Amino acid sequence: MNETRRAALDAALQHLPLVAILRGVRPQEIDAIFDALVEVGFKMIEVPLNSPSAFESIERIAKRCPEDVVIGAGTVLDPAACARLAELDAPILITPNTDETVIREAVAQGLAPMIGCMTPTEALAAVAAGATTLKLFPAARLGVGYFKDLKAVLPPELPVFAVGGIDKDNMSEWMSVGIDGFGFGGSVYRPGWTAEKVGDHGRELIAEWRRVRETQIQAEYFEREADA
Repeated sequence: MNETRRAALDAALQHLPLVAILRGVRPQEIDAIFDALVEVGFKMIEVPLNSPSAFESIERIAKRCPEDVVIGAGTVLDPAACARLAELDAPILITPNTDETVIREAVAQGLAPMIGCMTPTEALAAVAAGATTLKLFPAARLGVGYFKDLKAVLPPELPVFAVGGIDKDNMSEWMSVGIDGFGFGGSVYRPGWTAEKVGDHGRELIAEWRRVRETQIQAEYFEREADA
């Protein structure tokens, strides 16, 4: 990953840690949908590899990806995909599971591995192999109580994203227990949706993130003032 993409990824993780997951997107529609998401403010966009001609879609958007946006692949199950992503300047590598061979190859190729996990064993194995971000999946079915227990044993500096069943109605609940970010699937894109519809959903999700985050910042400020 070059310095420009690294800076863009670091900024996204700090200021807008939201990934748009375009599962099922087709190459002939990727450009319009990508543009709609960038326009409303998404900084991280994923094309799962079980989408039709996924690498063709990734290649199309990689050629014109803005410097402050980072793209990549999801549902990466084969370490052979890592070299292809590195060639395309698509450094985000997201998995649904914890496969140490994929993680180590991603690290070797200079990618940013966001690794799917459910149990403490999987999460800590991913960390040991070099994961830069963890993806709790399937988050909604596990619930915030499960996440709180899991978080207690994880390195505090390691970001954890909730993925699976997340939409604007439950983001606040997850943010209240310390989740670091989200991956949005069906709440931001479904096969057949127009670019306009994708943009509308993406705008609502970003607005909710910002609303909740601003409320948290204000609460933290007043708490500090009260303790002073």
